[in-house]
Amino acid sequence: MADYQKACVINLRGSKDRHGVAASSLQELLDKACKIFALDSTKAPITLVLAEDGTIVEDEDYFLCLPPNTKFLVLTGNKKWAPTTVDGGTAWLARDSVEVEDPVQMDGGALPDWKKLATQLRENLSNIILMSESDLQTLVEVPVEGLAAEMAVGRQQVQVLQDTLQSVLDRREEERQSKQLLQLYLEALKKEGVELTKASDAEGVDEVDSSCNLAEPSCNLAEPSCNLAEPSCKTQLTSHIVKILKEKDLPHLSFSNEQLEAVTLEDTEVLAVALDWKEQRTREVQGCCREELQRRAEQVQCLNSLASQSQSKKKKLP
Repeated sequence: MADYQKACVINLRGSKDRHGVAASSLQELLDKACKIFALDSTKAPITLVLAEDGTIVEDEDYFLCLPPNTKFLVLTGNKKWAPTTVDGGTAWLARDSVEVEDPVQMDGGALPDWKKLATQLRENLSNIILMSESDLQTLVEVPVEGLAAEMAVGRQQVQVLQDTLQSVLDRREEERQSKQLLQLYLEALKKEGVELTKASDAEGVDEVDSSCNLAEPSCNLAEPSCNLAEPSCKTQLTSHIVKILKEKDLPHLSFSNEQLEAVTLEDTEVLAVALDWKEQRTREVQGCCREELQRRAEQVQCLNSLASQSQSKKKKLP
C-alpha cells in the first residue's frame, strides 16, 4: 500500500513563485523543496516554516497533523520568518519586498472579514459548515479574482464555490419562508379552534341555571390559562443564539466556544419554553453543545502537545 501523499504549497523566502507538491513525510517535502529551488543543504541549513505564522516544522508527527494544502516557507541560512501584512494583507505578494533578518511587525491593520473566512476555507473546506448565513453572503459578494488569489485556487473553482453558496442561501430562504407560512397556517387553525371552543362553552353556560353561583368562577378560570405559556423567567441567551437554535439542524456546529458554553449553562426548562421545544429535545441539544466543547478542547490539547514535543526536540538538537 503506497504511503499517503499530502498536498503542500512551498515558497522560497524572497520569491513570489509558489509550487504545489505532494509528500508523504517531512523529509520528502524538504528534499523536493531543495530540488525545486536548487538548494544545497550541505552548504547552508534549510528550514521549513508555516507561511502563516512562522512555526518551525521539524517534527514528522506534527507534519502529519497539518491539513492538506498547508503553505510552507523555505528559509535558507540565517534567514527568519517575518509577518508581511503589507497593505492590509496579502503575504505572498509582499514577500519579495521584505528581506529583513528579524521579525518586524508592520502596520497593516486588521484583515477584512472575507479574507479571514477565505483563510479558514483554504485551511479546511469543511469549515464552511461552521459559518453563518452572513458569512456565506460575504463570501458570495467577494470578487472572484480576489477570492481566488486568497484561497490559492483557480477562478473557475471559486465561481463554482460561490454558486454553491448562493444556492445554499436561496434554499435556506425558501425553507424559512415555507416555515413562516406553515406557522401562520397553524396559528390560524389554532385561533379558529379557540373561537369554536369559546362558542361551545358559551352555549353550555346558557343552559345552566343562572341562580347557581358555582358557574360564575368557571368563566374566570379560563383567563389565567392563556398566560400559562408565558415563561416565569426569560432566557439569558442572545436573540442570535436563539435564532440559530431554532433554524439550524446542527446548531452546535455554528457556535463559537463562548456561545456553546452559554447554551450548556442555560436552565433547561427556561430554554425549552423560549424555543417552544420539549425538555427532552432541549437536553439533547445542550448535550451536543457540551460534547462539541469537549471535542474542541481535546483538539487544542492535541495540537499544543505536538507543538511542545516539537519545541523539546528542537532544544535537544546540538
